[in-house]
Amino acid sequence: MTIRVVIADDQAMVRDAFSVLLGAQPGIEVAGTAQDGAEAITLAHELRPDVIVMDIRMPGVDGIEATRRITAAPDAHPKVLVLTTFNLDEYVYEALRAGAAGFLLKDASGVELAEAVRVVAGGDALLSPDLTRRLIAEFARIGTGSGAGAGSGPQRSGVRIDALTGRETEVLARIAQGLSNAEIAAALTVAEETVKTHVGRILHKLRLRDRTQAAVFAYESGLVVPGGTTP
Repeated sequence: MTIRVVIADDQAMVRDAFSVLLGAQPGIEVAGTAQDGAEAITLAHELRPDVIVMDIRMPGVDGIEATRRITAAPDAHPKVLVLTTFNLDEYVYEALRAGAAGFLLKDASGVELAEAVRVVAGGDALLSPDLTRRLIAEFARIGTGSGAGAGSGPQRSGVRIDALTGRETEVLARIAQGLSNAEIAAALTVAEETVKTHVGRILHKLRLRDRTQAAVFAYESGLVVPGGTTP
């Protein structure tokens, strides 16, 4: 299946470059481009792409607010892959809280960009497990220390972590570490299909959209703490 992508960035040169890079990759089609967050919201509704590659810092409606509106829509369909210039950018944490499914540095190669689009479109982990563990832990630390976005995170959605079974809690903790379903299955000595079932139940019970929000939930609820041990 072809993955349809919208690119949102206020710099025309970046939009053009990413359009060329992604358009050259098999199985990916650039359906449109947006110069700001407001236009990205419009295109999300009109074009219904699979993935929106979203710059965080744009004038007017920025990437965080655009992501929040797109993922909050009742018929929300696109996954949002946010772009950032700096590796440990606190704005990325806010984007994840807003509903972004992953993030990527702007200096990524065409192959890396395409792979990130495929990973996000498939609903898998953010990017590589190592990057996921390091950055989500850092964003959780930043968010906890600064009170950024208090009241708006997924743990404020009216559900409690004790709604999960013991096994589901174990799976959630490992999602927060950035482990894939196969890695979780190996760690817990269960079938990968069993892990998929647990992940689906976790998302349903906690009213979360994807694994990314589940990982943020795990940190914000205190189930997993940066540098701590896994339950």
